[in-house]
Amino acid sequence: MYSSIVVGTDGSSTARQAVYQAAELAKLSGAKLHLVSAYRPPSQVAAFGPGLDAMIVSPPSDDEVRAEVESILAEAAREIEGQGVAVERYVVPGNAAEAILEVAESQGADLVVVGSRGMGGARRFLGSVPNSVSHHAPCSVLIVHTA
Repeated sequence: MYSSIVVGTDGSSTARQAVYQAAELAKLSGAKLHLVSAYRPPSQVAAFGPGLDAMIVSPPSDDEVRAEVESILAEAAREIEGQGVAVERYVVPGNAAEAILEVAESQGADLVVVGSRGMGGARRFLGSVPNSVSHHAPCSVLIVHTA
């Protein structure tokens, strides 16, 4: 059925629903599961306060942000591996949809699983992650109802 399944997560409860569905499909079909999480590299942020024109606030470093994302993926991977599913993790700087698509293509995915969050309202037309993935994936896409 499937040999390579890609699923994106940001660690949120809705993303966990998509990860759970992907893990179940991987377990049933003996597929390897590829967990993907994207992050935006930090940049300086201007903060305003009483009596201040502007103050530059130093954001966390790129390494700190990456480590936090890796921690989220490690936790998800432990749970999935405990069910006997082979897991690979990918922490990718940049856009979530692009990261998922890159991993799907590079790993020859049979299926990409994403949550439906962002599919309603104006975001449906402006390019939510599930919308972008469903239109550009190199394979089948399962959009898990997570709202």
